[in-house]
Amino acid sequence: MNMKTTYKHIDEMKPWSDKLHMLECISVTPETPDVMTFLFRSEGTNWFRYLPGQFVTLELPVGPEPLFRTYTLSSTPSRPYAVAVTVKAQATSVGTRWMFDNLKPGMKIRALGPLGDFSYVRHPGDKYLFISAGSGVTPMMSMVRDMSDRAPQSDISFINCSRSPSDIVFRHELEYLARFMPNLSLGFIVENCGRTDLWSGLKGMVDKAKIALLSHDFMDRTVFCCGPGPFMAAIQSMLEASGFDMDRYHQESFSPAAPVVVGESDLPDDGEVLAKIGFTLSGKDVPCQPGQTILMTARAAGVRIGAACESGICGTCRVLKISGEVEMNHNGGILDEDIEEGYILACCSRPLTDVQVEA
Repeated sequence: MNMKTTYKHIDEMKPWSDKLHMLECISVTPETPDVMTFLFRSEGTNWFRYLPGQFVTLELPVGPEPLFRTYTLSSTPSRPYAVAVTVKAQATSVGTRWMFDNLKPGMKIRALGPLGDFSYVRHPGDKYLFISAGSGVTPMMSMVRDMSDRAPQSDISFINCSRSPSDIVFRHELEYLARFMPNLSLGFIVENCGRTDLWSGLKGMVDKAKIALLSHDFMDRTVFCCGPGPFMAAIQSMLEASGFDMDRYHQESFSPAAPVVVGESDLPDDGEVLAKIGFTLSGKDVPCQPGQTILMTARAAGVRIGAACESGICGTCRVLKISGEVEMNHNGGILDEDIEEGYILACCSRPLTDVQVEA
């Protein structure tokens, strides 16, 4: 890359928007045996504007149809020329495994975002407890990196739970940041230690006693929690049982909501006219079956709308509603200002009248 021709000051560049963008991979860094960080730059002359802790959805060319996967950004918006996702390959991973095996510097993929409400910017506090497990550390890392640049005096108790010492993601960088952030305290808890592991920290499963030992004033802090579902449920239950003010508890999750079941009362009476959905870009007008979402109807009609979580969390299926009324039951995947502008999430929106959407 010729830096003389590509170097631009930020005021000469345009901000990255929440539309679909092409990203170019510029580096791949192993973090642990099953975790990698992928760094991207914008294909055009864009700088990245997002909140620390937000996520993007990547369009991965896994098969005949692309696969959409949502990943939290581990990078910091205080360094706006590149973004990074740090991902863990599970045994059943499809998209992440494809990234491990195929995504190399120079390759380009599409991305949608950034989105999400899981950020200290949205939920500020006087002092924080960041508690995570496994790859749930990524939004916490984004926020700590951002605070280290913008407000290095921030008061943060950072607790991370991992399987073993070698599985602690970002351990060395966190220890380095703590040298320059006097109010950043680190606490690592590992489940097990091998015979060759040098470890003098806490071992076992996380519980109230360990949290109190690592963050004695945790009851007075604003808590951000991210990790596997059972881990977050345990932390939430422990805090509730302790009398914690749950208005100061925030967690990140891409777990799907329970599916909506169509009952007999939702079925059409004889002669009932079904609502029609007009997909303006595709030029199709399609009747919507009772109980079906706009996304279901689009798929049945061969209209492509990208979707990842399909439960109103990730925001990937956001489309502009041009006319008509819908019932939308989302789980935080769309902002109020987007709704005011006419956007809806196709995966959790059901038409109440004839509807036209930009798809």
